[in-house]
Amino acid sequence: MAQSLLFTVKRSAPEFVRPSKPTPHEIKLLSDIDDQEGLRFQIPVIQFYKYDPNMAGKDPVDIIRKASAKTLVFYYPFAGRLREGPGRKLMVDCTGEGVLFIEADADVSLKEFGDALQPPFPCLDELLFDVPGSSEVLNCPLLVIQVTRLKCGGFIFALRLNHTMSDAAGLVQFMSALGEISCGMNEPSILPVWHRELLNSRDPPRVTCTHREYEQVPDTKGTIIPLDDMAHRSFFFGPTEVAKIRALLPPHQQKQSNFEILTACLWRCRTIALQPDTDEEVRIICIVNARGKFNPPLPNGYYGNAFAFPVAVTTAGKLMENPLGYALELVKKAKSDVTQEYMHSVADLMVIKGRPHFTVVRSYLVSDVTRAGFGDVEFGWGKAVYGGPAKGGVGAIPGVASFYIPFKNAKGEEGLVIPLCLPAQAMEKFVKELDSVLKNNINQPTIGGPKPSFIISSL
Repeated sequence: MAQSLLFTVKRSAPEFVRPSKPTPHEIKLLSDIDDQEGLRFQIPVIQFYKYDPNMAGKDPVDIIRKASAKTLVFYYPFAGRLREGPGRKLMVDCTGEGVLFIEADADVSLKEFGDALQPPFPCLDELLFDVPGSSEVLNCPLLVIQVTRLKCGGFIFALRLNHTMSDAAGLVQFMSALGEISCGMNEPSILPVWHRELLNSRDPPRVTCTHREYEQVPDTKGTIIPLDDMAHRSFFFGPTEVAKIRALLPPHQQKQSNFEILTACLWRCRTIALQPDTDEEVRIICIVNARGKFNPPLPNGYYGNAFAFPVAVTTAGKLMENPLGYALELVKKAKSDVTQEYMHSVADLMVIKGRPHFTVVRSYLVSDVTRAGFGDVEFGWGKAVYGGPAKGGVGAIPGVASFYIPFKNAKGEEGLVIPLCLPAQAMEKFVKELDSVLKNNINQPTIGGPKPSFIISSL
């Protein structure tokens, strides 16, 4: 990534794109999973597309603008605005006011971004402009779309979503529908399904599972990550890196998934880098898509939030002093907690406890979007060169979350790119710790040395 890359983006005035046909004016309640405090924020996504000679003379801005109006006929709640009712219950007022759309041109080519298109992207604020007054959760546009033409004929599609409306799977479903209509279809191949009541609390609500992810932990020692002096970096894990970490595990643990192994490793390295007191509790929160956990399954086309935040808790001392396999077992156990009953229990807890935020004190949250399908979204110019989250560390409390994003490096190796956000000093320690892990030196004290080659980008 050409981190020193600077370019100018010329934007037209933001406009509202409304559904192209009349749509119902009604109130639609979000589910009790959707409207929890930890999802009340905007999530940025970015897609890069190459020039395609077959599309010569066709304007991506015009095509996507017109397709947005047609797609909103099917997804008309996105054209509305959120309101809050009694008990902090969120609902969509389907007003048809529209989504914000920004047309832009940048004096840069896709090639100038370099081979490694990955977060953090240069000039992201120019490629996904924060229109003043548009980013509140209530009474604001639920989607912002910016399409930026590049001088090479390629373009960048950037989008910002109010997370209470959809998770990654739901957002990709909407983006795929927008892509299909951009390519000439009259309606999406998967029609949207609302039915948010499927993930509402029971009557009466009853918490039947343990939910340590929603414990209200006092930040007694100021260990919530400070927001100033934050370093953003991305780390690439291909077959070589994963094999080196796997080799540190005893034989009976070596068959665990890449997600579990990488999560255990990153959690341990990140904790060492942040240096909490050894007696303090630390947490790993693994986002688990619960769509496959329901019987009968959630309907095809459901685009609401359908995931859980299961957590593993230990002390910093135990995590840092034990071998990697200790962290791995905790990650596995957390993931296995999520069932249909667990999801109903979360919805009930939200209603009983006033929709709390998940615990952020000494927490690290990981979300695997490798199967979400961002990179497969097409508008007529082929698949995205990069598609997915625009940066790590986003959230109602920034700095806590990382995404696992599918990625092909300059050598053509398939792997994952994982953006991380840490205070600058902790990032330096994290780099050294991860370097020592990849040199199979995991139980040695943290050592200095050159910055490892697997760090591809930093701001």
